[in-house]
Amino acid sequence: MKRVLISIAVLLFTSISALCCTNFLITRGASVDGSTMITYAADSHVLYGELYHWAAADWPQGTILDIYEWDTGKFMGQIPQVGHTYNVVGNINEHQVAIGETTYGGRPELETQSGAIMDYGSLIYVTLQRAKTAREAIKIIADFMENYGYASSGESFSIADKEEVWIMELIGKGEGEKGGVWVARMIPDGYICGHANQARISTFPQEGNKSAISSEHLQDIFNKGVTTVYHKDVISFAKKKGYYKGKDADFSFCAAYAPIDFGGARGCEARVWAGFMKANKAAVAEYEDYARGENLKHVMPLWIQPDRKLTLNDVASMMRNHYEGTSMDMTKDLGAGPFACPYRWRPMHFEIDGKGYVHERATSTQQTGFSFITQSRNWLQDPVGGIIWFGTDDTYSTCYIPMYCGITDTPVNVRQGNGSMIEYSSTSMFWITNLVTNFAYSRYCDMIVDIQKVQSRLENAFQEEVKQFDKDVEAVYVTDPAKALTMMTEFSAEKTVETFNEWNKLFAYLAVKYIDGNVKVEKDGKFESTESGPRYPAWPNQPEYPEFWYRAIINDCGTNIIEH
Repeated sequence: MKRVLISIAVLLFTSISALCCTNFLITRGASVDGSTMITYAADSHVLYGELYHWAAADWPQGTILDIYEWDTGKFMGQIPQVGHTYNVVGNINEHQVAIGETTYGGRPELETQSGAIMDYGSLIYVTLQRAKTAREAIKIIADFMENYGYASSGESFSIADKEEVWIMELIGKGEGEKGGVWVARMIPDGYICGHANQARISTFPQEGNKSAISSEHLQDIFNKGVTTVYHKDVISFAKKKGYYKGKDADFSFCAAYAPIDFGGARGCEARVWAGFMKANKAAVAEYEDYARGENLKHVMPLWIQPDRKLTLNDVASMMRNHYEGTSMDMTKDLGAGPFACPYRWRPMHFEIDGKGYVHERATSTQQTGFSFITQSRNWLQDPVGGIIWFGTDDTYSTCYIPMYCGITDTPVNVRQGNGSMIEYSSTSMFWITNLVTNFAYSRYCDMIVDIQKVQSRLENAFQEEVKQFDKDVEAVYVTDPAKALTMMTEFSAEKTVETFNEWNKLFAYLAVKYIDGNVKVEKDGKFESTESGPRYPAWPNQPEYPEFWYRAIINDCGTNIIEH
């Protein structure tokens, strides 16, 4: 089966290539150790991979906070600062609250709002500095939009604390209005959810159901029986704009504000489907026609129950995906080249002879700036219990390093300002991971095996070390919190340095082993040499191309091929 499809409109291709990021949401009852987890791949061709940090701070009354748009650095406006802000490491804070996102865009006429201050990045990072729980984060986000307007297009947020995991989807009201409309739903315990640049909340419980409240009663969000919260105008606004005409009880958020099309299914929902397939194939295999964009009425559920409780490695595997084993497997078509490289350089869409075609948009992609898996663990003190497993570049080949949410400084190799997308830094984790992957693309099916050996060794070792370190630092935290914070900061720095050094060794190893298309011979972990000495290598292996590639060459070259 071909990996590209003829499209009915080039617009669909544009929607696929413009959108990025993938999230999975794991509840306590769905994880082996009882932690909540959210994942995030920040995919952008201009986003640098670095670990953000805001230190906890006390602020004098009357302090003003400047707001800058996350994507561009543009100054947006000012809001009052609160008296105390929390320590934030990447996308998790000292109270184990974590937030991720994917942009779904939605109705284009709702994307701009004159005078709006809060873009989606500001909603995330300012909220993390102020929220102690997922429910409080939802209330803060809602209040921000109501008071200061919303300056981005449609977003899906993943919001977790040590007890609960929520999905919140929102979109602005456009010009002439202020703020946005939204729906937030708590993922049932024991289930998992996902989103990848397509709005996913459809119908939802409404007031009259004891588990649901509108924003008119937002103060009641802290009632644990409430599992759905929504903006009071979410339905009436859609009717006013002509997006919906039916009964309130049948209202679907995603159908009204981000109607599914081929691009939304094939380029976005397909990533969720592929991740779900790794958690419970039997539950979602039937939705492959939806993921392929061939049956948009066969809609995949918002959440599913995995067929087993998931480990950290299971969740990482959900983020490491090129549709292997499915009809969209990116390692199988001619575009993968002779060495099964599952990456396609942009643009994702192209036209030949007046017909439009599209490459797949997988979860693992070359333009990832950074990705992470957060863990919030309720059996530990908050600064110890929250971990963000952080990696730079492509999820498939990155190494996830443990960063405790209580650390007081970020490791130099992932620190903000250590290099940029146009400034190479020899001490940057982002740049060394990119050196490794970009070299690997030349002979991917072989090099990825070597990369994953190091990846697996380090990640498994870190997970075991974290288990023991948790006990050690927790005991110290009870009597000396400051010392414990220092211990966590040093621990995360040590693991970052170890990973950075191992990746430098890995790059050197790959360069020596695979230079010029040859593959040097190894024995007992060393490259073989001749009797003349170690500087004289044994003759390298020179593997042939696969037969299908030779056939492609013959078909292309015709009479230029010499027969004998």
